[in-house]
Amino acid sequence: MERDMTKGSPAKIIFSFTVPVFLGNIFQQFYSMVDTIIVGKAVGTPALAAVGATGTITFLILGFLMGMTVGFTVLTAQRFGAGDMAGMRKTVGMAALLSLLVSALMTVVSMWGMRPLLIFMHTPEDIFQGAYTYIMIICGGIFAQVLYNLLSCVLRALGNSRTPLYFLIFSAFLNIVLDLLFIITFQMGVAGAAIATVISQGVSGALCLLYIIKKVPLLHLKKGDWAWDPHLAKLQMGVGLPMALQFSITAIGTMMMQSSLNLLGSLAVAAFTAASKIEQLVTQAYMAFGTTIATYCAQNVGAGDIRRVRQGFRATTQLGLLYTLAASAFVMTVGKYLTYLFVSGDVSEIIGLVDTYLKCAGAFFVPLTIVNIYRNGIQGMGFGILPMLGGVAELFGRGVVSFAAARQRSYLGVCMASPAAWVLAGGLLLLMYFYIMKTYCPKDGTSRPR
Repeated sequence: MERDMTKGSPAKIIFSFTVPVFLGNIFQQFYSMVDTIIVGKAVGTPALAAVGATGTITFLILGFLMGMTVGFTVLTAQRFGAGDMAGMRKTVGMAALLSLLVSALMTVVSMWGMRPLLIFMHTPEDIFQGAYTYIMIICGGIFAQVLYNLLSCVLRALGNSRTPLYFLIFSAFLNIVLDLLFIITFQMGVAGAAIATVISQGVSGALCLLYIIKKVPLLHLKKGDWAWDPHLAKLQMGVGLPMALQFSITAIGTMMMQSSLNLLGSLAVAAFTAASKIEQLVTQAYMAFGTTIATYCAQNVGAGDIRRVRQGFRATTQLGLLYTLAASAFVMTVGKYLTYLFVSGDVSEIIGLVDTYLKCAGAFFVPLTIVNIYRNGIQGMGFGILPMLGGVAELFGRGVVSFAAARQRSYLGVCMASPAAWVLAGGLLLLMYFYIMKTYCPKDGTSRPR
């Protein structure tokens, strides 16, 4: 099911690749959404707030690792596009070694520093222990998260976006079963939700590994493919580290936003958590467009066809803007009613706050489209540092607005922090794209040396 993205209609290739990635992202959201729904319904609003209070920390840790694994496999896609299969396998072996080292380090560091971090973020006392329990279990399962992320990125680098989807669907339903078992039957509360998430993610990673062993001889690594290659490691870290830092910079901005939100109390945290889950469900398409354009650009840069890279950016942008029309209309009108999925009892206490957040976010989905497409596409071309500056712009936007919201104790201010980040980062990334195309990739289709 490997796919060469260097031939055929860019729009058709991008659409057909995006749909499975989008569906996979939706099912991946089930890991956290089902936790949120069952915790909110079975355990209560304080438990919902406890899980929600760790969302930005989870994004900081797992986002860093996700960015790292995506960055490692950019070179895999480039060598696949160039037809260098031996070199492609070496990039996979090196990516596995680097991922193992980074996972071990992140597990130790995150678990050691978690309690001080929750205190620093002003986590409300009534939800502190639940939040700590939940996030510590998530951190203990970092290896399971990385296993799936790395192997799914490798398969997608070879143009296979369907197989990771199938395994995510299975694992999502497994997560539901385990949530019901641990939370309702065994009365394990937020700890049960976290354990279910880790087990389900580990199963999806194991299924990817089994599929590669059985069905993808192209990825059967030999002893030499596992040899440590300092030059190759430097190349992969040169893309992977900036991408990981970009995720982390974005996460730091959301942590600042969460810290400002925590000052408003657990009710505001619960409303923001429910609204964020609704927004994340809708915006998974943007992440899918980003994943697609990164793979597409990497393969075509590897093949030396910059003309197709331009066509890919244009086609993906058009598809993204069409989707935005529907997504914005949905979240700004009826999106708030999905709150009933997450909260039991009197929803009227928070539904107004949920609606406020969704209206703020939905009005700015166009710059969010730009951020996801152009950041990932530029990264797929092999540029690591420039897209990271987009993350710095996001940090600045979220930080300034969150600081002002904290001073004013303003929920509306917190809701506007992400839109401000999207506007700044989107504008900067568009400028970067035109600069790169003009400087390195002139319209004659050839690329100049960097």
